[in-house]
Amino acid sequence: MVNLPAFDIAQAVGFLCFFLGILCFYQKDDRKLKLTMVALNLSQAIHFAMLGAMTACVSAIIALLRTSLSIKIQSGYMAFVFIGLTFVWGIYLAKELVDMLPIVGLCIGTYALFCLKGIAMRCAFLVGACCWLANNIIVGSIGTSLLEMVLIIVNLSTIIRLYRQRHTQ
Repeated sequence: MVNLPAFDIAQAVGFLCFFLGILCFYQKDDRKLKLTMVALNLSQAIHFAMLGAMTACVSAIIALLRTSLSIKIQSGYMAFVFIGLTFVWGIYLAKELVDMLPIVGLCIGTYALFCLKGIAMRCAFLVGACCWLANNIIVGSIGTSLLEMVLIIVNLSTIIRLYRQRHTQ
């Protein structure tokens, strides 16, 4: 029998993350996606702090900063600054190899936000979602585990819609 974590305030915040994540990746407009992602990153930081998952919490805080910056700046240089920062603190904080999952997911998302657009950006998010899904299952987050599973589906749906829109114009 599987022992599921008790439902509490931390899990309620995880379900808020679930809602914001779906809203985020349903956006066809890159700017709206990034603005919604800022709110998602903030709620994830709070959620992971409440769960005691500090590597994931700090990843969400860095994601909040980099997403906010990516709204105004498209720069490979900034992507690599954030990727470098992420790896440095990630190696410092990681106690086990699995603690690197949110770090890898964050690095992929960082590259996507600063260097990619449209379908390519969303494809990179799919890969990062797999890292976050594994992390969220390991730390016992119900809402964010469901979020990543649904985001994979919603993101694929948006990629298809963008592809069809591009080929009908």
